[in-house]
Amino acid sequence: MIKHLRPQRLVYSSTHQYNDRSTVLSSIFKTEQSGNDHISSLCRQKLFMEAFQAFDFLQSRTHFRIYPSTYAHLISGCSTLKSLDYGRKVHDHLVKSGFQPDIILQNHILNMYGKCGSLRYARKVFYEMPERNAVSWTSMIAGYSQNRREEDALKAFREMQRSGFMPDQFTYGSILRASSGLSDVKLGRQLHAHVVKSEFGSHLIAQNALVAMYTKLDQIDDASIVFDKIAEKDLISWSSMIAGLAQQGFEFDSLCLFKDMFSMGVYCLNEYIFGSIFNACGGLLQLEYGRQIHGMAIKFGLGRDAFANCSLSDMYAKCGGFDSARKTFYQIERPDLVSWNAIISGFSYGGDAGEAMSFFSRMRHLGFIPDEITVRCLLCCCTSYAMLYQGQQLHAYIIKMGLNLDVPVCNSLLTMYTKCSSLPFAFNIFEEMHTTADLVSWNSILTACMQHSQADEVFQLLKLMHFSKNKPDEITLTNVLGACAVSASLEMGNQVHDYALKAGLEAHNLIANGLIDMYAKCGALDSARKLFEFISNPDIISWTSLIVGYAQFGYGEEALKLFRTMSHLGIKPNHITFVGVLSACSRVGLVVEGCQYFRSMEVDHGIVPTREHCACVVDLLARAGHLREAENFINQMPFDPDIVVWKTLLAGCRTHGNLEIGTRAAESILKLDPSSSAAHVLLCNIYATTGSWGDVARVRKMMKSRGVRKTPGQSWIEIKDSVHVFSVEDRSHPKMEEIYIILEELWLQMLEAGYLPNLRFASGEPLNK
Repeated sequence: MIKHLRPQRLVYSSTHQYNDRSTVLSSIFKTEQSGNDHISSLCRQKLFMEAFQAFDFLQSRTHFRIYPSTYAHLISGCSTLKSLDYGRKVHDHLVKSGFQPDIILQNHILNMYGKCGSLRYARKVFYEMPERNAVSWTSMIAGYSQNRREEDALKAFREMQRSGFMPDQFTYGSILRASSGLSDVKLGRQLHAHVVKSEFGSHLIAQNALVAMYTKLDQIDDASIVFDKIAEKDLISWSSMIAGLAQQGFEFDSLCLFKDMFSMGVYCLNEYIFGSIFNACGGLLQLEYGRQIHGMAIKFGLGRDAFANCSLSDMYAKCGGFDSARKTFYQIERPDLVSWNAIISGFSYGGDAGEAMSFFSRMRHLGFIPDEITVRCLLCCCTSYAMLYQGQQLHAYIIKMGLNLDVPVCNSLLTMYTKCSSLPFAFNIFEEMHTTADLVSWNSILTACMQHSQADEVFQLLKLMHFSKNKPDEITLTNVLGACAVSASLEMGNQVHDYALKAGLEAHNLIANGLIDMYAKCGALDSARKLFEFISNPDIISWTSLIVGYAQFGYGEEALKLFRTMSHLGIKPNHITFVGVLSACSRVGLVVEGCQYFRSMEVDHGIVPTREHCACVVDLLARAGHLREAENFINQMPFDPDIVVWKTLLAGCRTHGNLEIGTRAAESILKLDPSSSAAHVLLCNIYATTGSWGDVARVRKMMKSRGVRKTPGQSWIEIKDSVHVFSVEDRSHPKMEEIYIILEELWLQMLEAGYLPNLRFASGEPLNK
């Protein structure tokens, strides 16, 4: 009877506790059986490095065979450690031994190469197998899925079925992971149907894989349906759903589900669940919740876990608990690149750019090489013109490290320059991307143009986009509709509407609201109303866009009627809604009603009035001739009045000929902006209305001495996708002669129709003093 030796963990310290390694191993490996038993036992105890050392020694014993079960244990150890070097060494030893492995051992080898990322060796083993079973196909599919070769995984899945093998729960788990990597919702639903039809539809592994797939595809409702149908949820079920909710912006629901998990009696928590919950707290900026859950993590023995502490330090930084974030980070025993990225990300999104840069410097000093995630996090904290210099330094570092070839990094650079008010630099980045620009790149540059009031550039970029591989999505069309609204380009807006219909995007909330806003601002109120009524469940943006549109074009009664209907339906207004309501009251002269709406903003709706609301009230009072009340209202405002408010009052004074208040309003404007041409011109008009020609001359002389010139009026017209702009006394248009001939004909027709123009100020001087 062979005596089985108890396996020993061999540790070779610097003090040379075991001076003669060979002697120690020789005492253990007295027989072939004892050597194989020792290696297998080490593997079962997860002491894989010691097992590999014993294997290296055993190779020197050429008369000793290694048993198939020992090879299987060693191969499994290589899979666990993802050690390709040892995996190849063990596999080569197996081949040289002349032993013909059975299908089980071949599947172990196939699985090992997949987990170690060597798909070339995995395919070689797979295609050389004399016999394959469902496990072989599943291992190959899993290898493709784990190494982001989703298309190959899908192809192997189809070949498996054509070969007559039926997928099992493990196969479905791997192929569902691959489908989430392809971001193909339709494919995911097809695979879901496949799972349901099979006998594994109620198997926990397949159900968990479906939950994970739907959450990654941003189909939270579908994920919830699958999750609710799981009869006996395990930790993976809860973890997948909680993580999915946190990642997709449903942070509060994630916290509620975490609470439900405890009420169901699930107390065996791991670092991944705590990581997701910390992310949810960070997204909600709930520092107190985060602290409480931090205490729970400590009770569960995860207070120093690297993964949980990464999310914890990120959460503290995002919530403004910077001291706690630093303390948590420094508790990580050996922070890796992921840990450094987490703390940098937290400080970046938390608004402490200086600390984020400081951690970046320390990280580099310790020898860590930043990756694309590091620089993208740092670029996020460059959000103003004051941070442009730091952003440019990061840009130089990105070029030096070769990260400028990464499309997401370039997109972050583009966004950074946009936020730092440097549109030319943003365009340079975009042009350098050439054919690598993706849909995010196009949407980023379009958004940049809109933020910098470059509507014409939006139209030009849209034309170029049609020649690229990228097709417009709802964000693209929303930007274009915004440009149409700004430039009153109804024809282009109609074309965008047609495209949205063909692409099936019209029902999307962003598109529908963008179309209503565009039609309203272009004056096509009938089209805006029809589209509004077509929407099954209009939100506050839909209502507000139409209300503001009606108010802007003088349909005050319609705007107020719409507001009353909205209020009756229980839809809560926002601050822009009240801008439309107050403007509507101003246009139709409903002074009492307008003042009542203004007072109800804060009392009934909790909306604190802004400068814009105050300007609307001043306009309401001034238009109705209540100029003294308007001036008193300005003097009682909780903040200093700006030029817009004073100009509104001054315009009312001109309409009603109030020289006293008009003079004070003009003086207030000129104190804020001595070069304001509007104040000088409006004041001249008030003096002229009251016949104070000496004062008119004095103001004109003042304008001349200060170098103030009236901003010339400008108008434009769109014809066949081309915008023609005209300024006062501008004769640069190529068809200007023809235009003036038509204008003269129109002038004569107006005179023949009995029109008597007021020529008092046609030449800039009064005809009769």
